[in-house]
Amino acid sequence: MVQGYCVKCKKTREIKGAKQTKLKNGRPAVTGTCAVCGTKMFKIGKM
Repeated sequence: MVQGYCVKCKKTREIKGAKQTKLKNGRPAVTGTCAVCGTKMFKIGKM
């Protein structure tokens, strides 16, 4: 379970459908959607 900050809910929520990605500079990141409202979420760091 990966958690991140949802800007729409303004709370820390679980990232649904989390996928590991890399930024242009090589740093790891996680993308997915908010489990509550469905807004896109993005978190810098490993899963």
